[in-house]
Amino acid sequence: MTSKTRQLADTITAFDTSDGSGVKLKRCLSRARQDLLDPFILLDEFATDNVADYIGGFPEHPHRGFETVTYMLAGSMRHRDHLGNEGHLKPGSVQWMTAAHGIIHSEMPEQEQGLLHGFQLWINLPASEKMKPPHYQEFGAEMIPIVPLANDGYVKVIAGEFVSDAGKVSGPVMGVATQPLYFDVLLTKGQGIHIPVDAQQTVLTYVYEGDLNVGGPGNSLMTGQLGLLTPGTDIELKTRDYDSRFLVLAARPIREPVVQSGPFVMNTHEEIEQAFRDYRNGTLTL
Repeated sequence: MTSKTRQLADTITAFDTSDGSGVKLKRCLSRARQDLLDPFILLDEFATDNVADYIGGFPEHPHRGFETVTYMLAGSMRHRDHLGNEGHLKPGSVQWMTAAHGIIHSEMPEQEQGLLHGFQLWINLPASEKMKPPHYQEFGAEMIPIVPLANDGYVKVIAGEFVSDAGKVSGPVMGVATQPLYFDVLLTKGQGIHIPVDAQQTVLTYVYEGDLNVGGPGNSLMTGQLGLLTPGTDIELKTRDYDSRFLVLAARPIREPVVQSGPFVMNTHEEIEQAFRDYRNGTLTL
């Protein structure tokens, strides 16, 4: 197959909002673009050292029909669910939760001071997997491979394969329907990186520090901006005036109808209404 470098197709600027019990965050995926972003549903960044912005956390709430990915950069969160499962998310750790048929859980800060910084990504599930039993994949920072780059840059490989001249490095996340790729990358000023990707995947890049050229000069992303990339077989990314930290996200589109309402993502309005009935009746998780 002839290689084709992906270009910047669209830029989405994150906006300030809050969720849970008043947790302040930046949100950069919207329903208006869901057909282009398939299978990605939502991406939030929470980053504050003001305890009042995060101490309320995300008290008990339900999910059905998709996967949530929580990735921590700084601070600590405690996860609990209705089955008695408990997870302690520390800096560098990842929780990949497949809500599927139904989960009721909470995510609460385990700190009363200091920086809390991380991301939550929602990835859709195909209809054939929406009503399967829920499950988790949790990984501490020590389980996430780090590929060193020149000038102290790096690629943290959470999901998928990072392919370079040195070989392939695989992330620990396995068995996900959309075959995702999830990298956290640091490039220093003026540094570039080449990343091969599956031509069938939807590819996004979110810059959370610095700035970035995508596909060549003139296609720029700044801090707090997410780029949707055109089809192609590889990505060319290069920093400009500053060091840059960013996420590279990719997954195979599902190409099914998407109906989202609050914490539920299904294929039809009837399925959404059923999810709310199940939650009210106490049968969401049965």
